[in-house]
Amino acid sequence: MIMKSLACFLIGVILLPIACDAARIPEVNAMTEARVAAAVDSIASRSMRPGAAEPEMQSESGSADEEAMEMPELDAILEVEAPRAEADSTATAAPIEEGPLTVVVDPDSPYGLDGKKVFNPSPTRAVWLSALFPGLGQIYNRRYWKLPIIVAGYMGLGYGTSWNARMYQDYQLAYSDIMDDDPDTKSYLDFFPPTVDEDSLDKTWLSQTLKSRKDYYRRNRDLCIICCVGLYLLAMLDAYVDASLSHFDISDDISLDVAPTIMSAPGVRRPTPGLNWALTF
Repeated sequence: MIMKSLACFLIGVILLPIACDAARIPEVNAMTEARVAAAVDSIASRSMRPGAAEPEMQSESGSADEEAMEMPELDAILEVEAPRAEADSTATAAPIEEGPLTVVVDPDSPYGLDGKKVFNPSPTRAVWLSALFPGLGQIYNRRYWKLPIIVAGYMGLGYGTSWNARMYQDYQLAYSDIMDDDPDTKSYLDFFPPTVDEDSLDKTWLSQTLKSRKDYYRRNRDLCIICCVGLYLLAMLDAYVDASLSHFDISDDISLDVAPTIMSAPGVRRPTPGLNWALTF
């Protein structure tokens, strides 16, 4: 009875680790069950003989220990194989080499490659701004260095117009006074020192001089006014041209290409050799 209980205990010890790993490794479990069945039969057949049970139990326990050692080794093999497969899949996925990028730019897009909006002035708007006030077209075109030139031109012409207009009025009044018969109108004497006597003046010469000076300052006044109008139109024209040529290539790349060619002149049957040249700027 004791031998049967001991045999059942050994069988339970052998089957417990095998039952835990049966779900993972079916082939090993099948082999282990076959060995356990053979061990049970051997124990049952030898239990009737005294002195034979102890060696048999030792051999069966050794088989169980061997099976228990085989199971961790199989698990270790599976754990090693899984990372090796992952490493192989990672190694096969080689990085794709990228070639030079091709940048495609929409010519109608107002933005450049840096994401900033490219300044593209409108010639019509530049003209209208310059017509509204001289210099606004240059500010719109971002040609700020031209603004002082326009301002200085208008200041000089304005001063010249004002000064010539005053001189013209003075000579016009003096010429009118010397040409009339009123003795009380003597504004022409303001051009002379107070010590000068009126009777000592040559009125014929004086009237001609006053007339020529009057015409001279009137002409200069008119020229200054014409120059103001011209500067106004020039500012408009400059704003228009500057806005139109804002993206014009002004680099120093100037080249001359010369190549031989065959030319045909009208009225000449045979072709004439010559040179064909093209200037790139």
